[in-house]
Amino acid sequence: MPIDRRTYTRRSVLRGAASLPLASAAGVLSTPAVFAQEAWPKGNITMIVPFPPGGQADLAARPVADALQRILKATVVVENRSGAGGAVGNAAAAKAAPDGQTLLMTLSSLAVLPVAARLAERPPLYETNQLRPIARVLADPTLLAVPASAPWKSVKDLVEDVKKRPGTIPYGTSGPYGTLHVAMEMFSAAAGIKMNAVHYRGAGPALNDLLAGQIQAMASAPGTLKQHVDAGKLRVLANWGAKRVPGFTDLPTFMELGYKDVEFYIWAGLFVPSATPEPVVARLREAMREAMASKDVVAVFEKAGSPPAYQDAPAFAAFVEADSARLIAAVQKIGKVADK
Repeated sequence: MPIDRRTYTRRSVLRGAASLPLASAAGVLSTPAVFAQEAWPKGNITMIVPFPPGGQADLAARPVADALQRILKATVVVENRSGAGGAVGNAAAAKAAPDGQTLLMTLSSLAVLPVAARLAERPPLYETNQLRPIARVLADPTLLAVPASAPWKSVKDLVEDVKKRPGTIPYGTSGPYGTLHVAMEMFSAAAGIKMNAVHYRGAGPALNDLLAGQIQAMASAPGTLKQHVDAGKLRVLANWGAKRVPGFTDLPTFMELGYKDVEFYIWAGLFVPSATPEPVVARLREAMREAMASKDVVAVFEKAGSPPAYQDAPAFAAFVEADSARLIAAVQKIGKVADK
């Protein structure tokens, strides 16, 4: 597992903003007798992915949806509903009927987007206490990628070049304050450099432009980069994790390069509206436990270079709370930004 849990403690992280309903996530699983009383699912289930196809959330959602479809004996439809760095899809799930028919597969930006909206002096589209964590699926450190044609062979090369022409070298994000934006701004602040953030509606479109050379750098998860690195289309310079990444063992961490505070992970996890009934939550937790143990699901993730990082609801809720504290601090340091 790439996550370093040395600093994780349980504490309130959203003073002045809504927090995730962590206490409710720790409830015990209901018995089969209770399941029998709850007629769920009641038809097709929609799994919202708040980003376009091609990113980490989409990578997580599709094999999980296939497994849940088999386990629950109901059609699970993956719906990519992008916009506002993930806030549009997150809000759609948060405001959906709490009946278990709408699920959300989202990323670590979940907790920071309401904070970012307030920084931009806009009303948040949702609050995090409208959603309840069910299971973590993936948790990867981001990698810094550049086109294979770029002149930089190391982070040192990139930093030196950026310092010569500040604000001109474009990098892609999944939207203002999204996972990819926060990771790059963490690095830029530590290196004392200024790059030009180009905001997209998700990681998929940003990756397409990186491959086309329209942007010159991007932070992304190993699973979305591996095939392009293997094909010689992209080069990776460093990883944001506390440890080196399987499949990229020659790639140094930012910590190894002297950037001690540059640590970031893209996790993907399943959520439901917070008022979803306990019997439905319990059955969904059991279904996710089975899905994440499925050989088919594990094989898809491992082939993509993004091994499973399953956590059940109580552990996932604690993880989200601690990780969100670091991300919110980073977003507050970034301050107000303009959407380009």
